[in-house]
Amino acid sequence: MRYVVTGGAGFIGSTLVEALLGAGNEVVILDNFETGKRERVPASATLVEGSITDYETCIQAFAGSDGVFHTAAIPRMPYSIEHPRETNEVNANGTLTVLLAARDAGVKRVVYSASSSAYGVQDSLPFVETMTARPMSPYGLQKFIGEEYARLFSSLYGLETVSLRYFNVYGGKFQSADGSYPLVIALFLAQIEAGKKMTLTGDGEFKRDFTHVSDVVRANMRAMTAPSVGNGEVINIGAGHSYSMKEVAALVGGETEFIPERAGDPRATLADNSKARELLGWVPEVTLEEGIADLKRIHGLK
Repeated sequence: MRYVVTGGAGFIGSTLVEALLGAGNEVVILDNFETGKRERVPASATLVEGSITDYETCIQAFAGSDGVFHTAAIPRMPYSIEHPRETNEVNANGTLTVLLAARDAGVKRVVYSASSSAYGVQDSLPFVETMTARPMSPYGLQKFIGEEYARLFSSLYGLETVSLRYFNVYGGKFQSADGSYPLVIALFLAQIEAGKKMTLTGDGEFKRDFTHVSDVVRANMRAMTAPSVGNGEVINIGAGHSYSMKEVAALVGGETEFIPERAGDPRATLADNSKARELLGWVPEVTLEEGIADLKRIHGLK
């Protein structure tokens, strides 16, 4: 098959590209390298350099493709709070452009990388897809808008879509602490390597459901081919277990210090992943303990 991965030089995208190529598929990467890295583009993949906000670039990349994995975004909630207009242009308008181009290029299915940040603060745990979205940041809202656009493109235009709500993806060789707001596990590892203390926000009891990137990649590949989806479904992709930041720091190992908590951060996230099990036959395989141990090996830490 021929697949396009938007943001294919990014963290999740590059891991997905590697898996798709390994399975014998032809892969096109669409990336403008705003957050992606050129060295992650395999020689066996086709590169189309450009932005998902440009319709003609998307049409060029999507031509003759069977499916699109839409992973491109400007990520993280704090950055979107500081830059709501810029992030909206990519995360919301860019997703609309991707869907339009996929429809017009005759692509069969789009698998959209959605986010658990769409849930915001809920009255109970775990988070279930039937809950009303209550995003607490522009990023969460923008990713939710993408889900709704995907649903509409299925119902209005017959483009097969499925949205995967990721819960705190980490792990693997492409995880990076680059950028102003890196993911917490990448940040902890970078701080340890720099001889610094790991920074815990607030009281350190904020809890997150962490999902290994290899599990996320498997979910994407199943979502692209599963006959049970394609009608705009929204599906949680989470491990189904929450860890506090203190527990994560203990697994990494090292000294810690506390910093003020950030606006827009819910106290806890936890995925109900029964829908993924039912529709995709997907179950998480990598525990946080195993994932962090692997990262420490990659980084040469004891």
